[in-house]
Amino acid sequence: MKYASVTLSGMVLIILILNFWSTNKRLKTLENEVIGRSATTRKADDPKIAEEYTDEKALEESADAQGVWMPARALEVPKTMSFAGEEVPLEIPDVYERFDRELHVNSYLHNSTLFIMKRAGRWLPQIEPILKANGIPEDFKYMALIESALLNDTSPRGAVGFWQIMEDAGKELGLEIRDEVDERYDPLKATEAACKFLKKAHDKFGNWTLAAASYDRGMAGMGRALENQKVKTYYDLFLNDETGRYVFRMLAIKEIMEHPARYGFSIEERHLYKPEPVRYVEVNETVKDLVDFSIAQGTSYKLLKRFNPWLRDDKLTVKKNRTYKIALPAS
Repeated sequence: MKYASVTLSGMVLIILILNFWSTNKRLKTLENEVIGRSATTRKADDPKIAEEYTDEKALEESADAQGVWMPARALEVPKTMSFAGEEVPLEIPDVYERFDRELHVNSYLHNSTLFIMKRAGRWLPQIEPILKANGIPEDFKYMALIESALLNDTSPRGAVGFWQIMEDAGKELGLEIRDEVDERYDPLKATEAACKFLKKAHDKFGNWTLAAASYDRGMAGMGRALENQKVKTYYDLFLNDETGRYVFRMLAIKEIMEHPARYGFSIEERHLYKPEPVRYVEVNETVKDLVDFSIAQGTSYKLLKRFNPWLRDDKLTVKKNRTYKIALPAS
């Protein structure tokens, strides 16, 4: 038995060594096949915060859902491109190369981009009418995609929700933000708030491309950059890496979303997440226990939170003359 145990241990060790050698060799080979990424490339799910992103991690994300490595190829850059009806000057070499880079990065972040497409099936039909009602070009729906990947996350800097709104900015844009309620987590109200900012930025700069860039840098910061560098367009500015990539990341996700098959994404209508039907109840009195409230409404606390992520506590204090609309499953 002792001899058999030693032999078995030796066989396991040999298998582990061979497995490690095979994996390492595979990685080295694929470094020449899969699109290279900088060691500090931004991760798509958190566009605000750059993080260490190693080549091995990039290679890992270049595998499909079954773990099969996806061969890389150089992508054809469209001959023309526009954002919100404004032409992108792709004839300028650095503009072309910056767009080319983002097109490749987002095309080869397979899992991240694929799930953005899935979530877009649920949320874009709800976001688009709000943009239209506020006079904001439809292309700005792609801003929510690059800001948050349509996830209600909080960045390390404290930016929250689909539109990654900071607390002070949110209050300035009319959102209620307190311990029990944070409307930055409400995708539709946050879209309304983003529209207010974008309209004001467009009034200030006179074009939508600069308005988009100012969403990342701020209107004051964008204004100073234009004044200091004595230029008039986003594409002529020398900017920090984040703002310098910002519009190009929107352009890339727009192109991929509109032509998924061209960039290697096989996704059908049935794969997309659908909007979930809801009904609304109005609440104008304090709810001491949202668990009991959800049960009384014929649903669960989990679903209450799913449809109302802006409810940040297990109770809701309602001030005089204030009414909240709470979404609940339609059936």
